Amino acid sequence: MNKSELIESVAKKAGLTKDAAAKAVNAYTEIVTETLKAGDKLMLAGFGTFEVKSRAARVAHNPRTGEAIEIPETKVPAFKAGKTLKDSVK
Repeated sequence: MNKSELIESVAKKAGLTKDAAAKAVNAYTEIVTETLKAGDKLMLAGFGTFEVKSRAARVAHNPRTGEAIEIPETKVPAFKAGKTLKDSVK
């Protein structure tokens, strides 16, 4: 499912126009982004948790030359599914 299909599905489920559903979906993605940018968690009970995790610095190798490359520590977004979501997918 892509973003436009998600907007269409939200519009049908919530009884909204596509424009209103698009605003809601865009607002949701902005809120998630802003929350993670601030270093906070976003927890949706039963659905899951969005958070920022640190990926440790490491040494990798260039496959073409075999040269060692140092990759610095970085922060990455992560999602951990909640119990209700996990159970519904089984």
